[in-house]
Amino acid sequence: MKCLILAAGYATRLYPLTENFPKPLLKVGEKTILDWLIDDVAASGEVDGFVVISNHRFASMFREWAPEGVVVVDDGTSSNETRLGAVRDIQFAIGQLGLDEDLLVIAGDNVLDFSLGAFLRYARSKGTSCVMRYYEPDETRLHKSGVVEVDAQDRILSMEEKPAAPKSRWCCPPFYFYTCADARRVGEAIASGCPVDAPGSLAAWLAARTAVHAMEMPGHRYDIGNLASYKQVSATYKGITEI
Repeated sequence: MKCLILAAGYATRLYPLTENFPKPLLKVGEKTILDWLIDDVAASGEVDGFVVISNHRFASMFREWAPEGVVVVDDGTSSNETRLGAVRDIQFAIGQLGLDEDLLVIAGDNVLDFSLGAFLRYARSKGTSCVMRYYEPDETRLHKSGVVEVDAQDRILSMEEKPAAPKSRWCCPPFYFYTCADARRVGEAIASGCPVDAPGSLAAWLAARTAVHAMEMPGHRYDIGNLASYKQVSATYKGITEI
């Protein structure tokens, strides 16, 4: 299994901090956001390689940072206006590297207080592509997220990105497990009209066509979307060297 890390965005809401620097390489505590994620996933023993999908502006910075076992893929874009979108970035990385295996796809701008190893074990037990879900009491946030309905066995009944009328209060964070068979369908999804900007759109497309399960998130994630959220997580993790 490979872990694909989505890091090709331009983080405009964090300007000027990220105007000339990639958000996933910002430090939280003693480590970069990417190091927190990679160290955790590597400890699960489930993944045998990492792929960081970057835009052209920041690819050299990611390559300078990249430890052994991490491949950086440059998607060729140079501005927020010309970005490919998360789903096309997944397709691009699969094509560039000839990937044909299970994939863990995660956003490179979140810090977690739990291990993704539990999610990978859950996905193995289900034998399907999987997402995570957490209960969101704030309806305003539901309109800005992927929202799922699930049955008693966690199978997704419906999944919608940024719904005008949310069908539940279960939100999906940007962490996805795709079986090899489902990962092969990315091109089909795009060709059939799957939206490409939000990463959850691919999971939603699949859930309408095959079994996809949603694990309840076992902890908390810090979504670093603006300067205030970055300051908050930095204060929380100040002086912490390991989760």
